[in-house]
Amino acid sequence: MSNIPADLRYSKSDEWIRVEGDELVIGITDYAQDQLGDIVYLELPQVGATFEPGQSFGVIESVKASSDLYAPIGGEIVAVNSALEGDQMPINQDPYGEGWLIRVKPSGAEEELLDAEAYAAYCDERAH
Repeated sequence: MSNIPADLRYSKSDEWIRVEGDELVIGITDYAQDQLGDIVYLELPQVGATFEPGQSFGVIESVKASSDLYAPIGGEIVAVNSALEGDQMPINQDPYGEGWLIRVKPSGAEEELLDAEAYAAYCDERAH
């Protein structure tokens, strides 16, 4: 089973959210990076861009597939992990740490988020 930290919240589009003060850090889950395989390209939004819940905020490509990244929560981008534009390996190696994608100042609007247990069950459902 994938690594699913209990202190994070998850979207059904395989993004995770960590609360840090009044900002949220967002990345893709271990399950998602495992499904994608080796990530070779990442397109992230500009700082200052705003998104609604469920809206695409970027693109991630692997040797297997290309996938949109979806905002699990509405808000304004306050930082992007620009180090990943030149080297995507941290997404595969440390998706919950060095592989974070964006920091958001939330607007309050969010889609349905799952806790670790519910997300683990959702991943299991798709595996069968």
